[in-house]
Amino acid sequence: MKPARSEKKLEKPHSWSQLKNGQWVSESIQTRLDEWCPKLFGYHMLKLGGLSCELTSCNCNIQHQVNLDIQNPLHNVIADGYDLPFLEKSFDAVIMSHQLDYCNDPHRMLREVDRVMIDDGYLILTGFNPISFTGLASLMPWRRNNLPWSGRMFTPNRIKDWLSVLNYQVIHCDSYALFPMQKYRTMWTWLEGSLGDWASPMGSLYFIVARKRTYPLKPIKPHWRLKRRLSPVSVNYRVNNRVSKG
Repeated sequence: MKPARSEKKLEKPHSWSQLKNGQWVSESIQTRLDEWCPKLFGYHMLKLGGLSCELTSCNCNIQHQVNLDIQNPLHNVIADGYDLPFLEKSFDAVIMSHQLDYCNDPHRMLREVDRVMIDDGYLILTGFNPISFTGLASLMPWRRNNLPWSGRMFTPNRIKDWLSVLNYQVIHCDSYALFPMQKYRTMWTWLEGSLGDWASPMGSLYFIVARKRTYPLKPIKPHWRLKRRLSPVSVNYRVNNRVSKG
């Protein structure tokens, strides 16, 4: 297993147009995001990265939405994902679309996102699955240095392990796009559906929804009880009664 942290300089996409089949990938994510947006509540939402900024969330109950990126023109905050310029516990929901695939230290980015997330907040993550046709294509020398194969893909199970360490509960995980071909999409979708759930771990894309869980510290009450102290008056009374009867 490759380490999460890498010193290699990665080219980070700031728009879906930079990725091969980027429009189809964004549409598939948008379909799933439209299903979850009405379930999100709160006051503030953060869209981290240019790819997340281009996803729409008009049907979301969270009205104030912050788009953070360096190059994408849709941003309204320019900052680095490793050093977010927000106070702790500022956001009720965070969307990270393909951000872990193109960062050198995904652990650090997740910890920074966790810092600005409120208790019971929602985190939505998307990315490429290395155990798929898309992941296998990254082994080809002529594609290794081109987007999207130049990124560092992680399996959904590994992402879920990282989230569990940060005390996040994964409430939804969808692996799809077993055949990531845009041409004849209807036929590939039918074929993927006929294969059943056993083929989902080989999907090229994953969509994860996790919720930050915090448990308050409560003092443990002791199960034992103190015994009542013996009263010397009662002992003398009983002794006196026995002596008088004798």
